[in-house]
Amino acid sequence: MHVVIAKVDEVLYRGEAHSLTVPGVAGEMTILGHHEPVITTLKKGDVRVKATASADPQIIPIDGGVLEVNASSATVIL
Repeated sequence: MHVVIAKVDEVLYRGEAHSLTVPGVAGEMTILGHHEPVITTLKKGDVRVKATASADPQIIPIDGGVLEVNASSATVIL
């Protein structure tokens, strides 16, 4: 799936990913390809992006934001 993590003036991550783990306000969520569409708010914590199933995650600390997911992409706006 295609993942974008961005602030208003800066893109922190853009590329293909196997999984995306975010700190949702209702608990941690892991998003994989072909996930059901969802929009949710995020709380302070770490976003983890794994390029492949066996790769070490890229960790991006956040103070909160919004996640939007559709079948082929996920976007995190901070």
